[in-house]
Amino acid sequence: MAKYSTGASSGGGGTTCELCGAESESLRTATIAGAELEVCPDCAPHDDAHHGSTRGGSSASDAREETSRKKRAAQNVAKANPVWDGDSEHWEREGTNYDDDPLPYLVSNYGDRLVEARQDAGLQREELAAELGAREADLLAIEQGRATQAGVGGGLIDAIEEHLDVDLAE
Repeated sequence: MAKYSTGASSGGGGTTCELCGAESESLRTATIAGAELEVCPDCAPHDDAHHGSTRGGSSASDAREETSRKKRAAQNVAKANPVWDGDSEHWEREGTNYDDDPLPYLVSNYGDRLVEARQDAGLQREELAAELGAREADLLAIEQGRATQAGVGGGLIDAIEEHLDVDLAE
């Protein structure tokens, strides 16, 4: 594997740590981020192999902590961007025949375009929703680029385009 060097000789045996550049008479070989380096005792704990073996057998604990961290991150994303808000009454009242109201192909930055057009019109999201007779949650989904996941119909896209004179669909 290639070495990254900050110091002495190209054949190894130098006195300069290849990670931090410190002078040391007791360099040792360590694999750091996949690169084999000659490092000083202060940088030796950064060795990739060192992380799993010298923590007193805590690698299982580390794996659980990482899994837990990923789970919390996924939960936070789900909270910030709910796909469904639990309100099915509007579907029951109004029906959900998406064959009659298909979502058109939307331009790649349709959410940003809607935000800009709404702000240019001087409207808050709730004001636009009231003017269109739409749910604010549907407008939020469109602005966040989640129209498909939120089940937004093409009729709302058409109404927004007409009301704000903006192109959201191809």
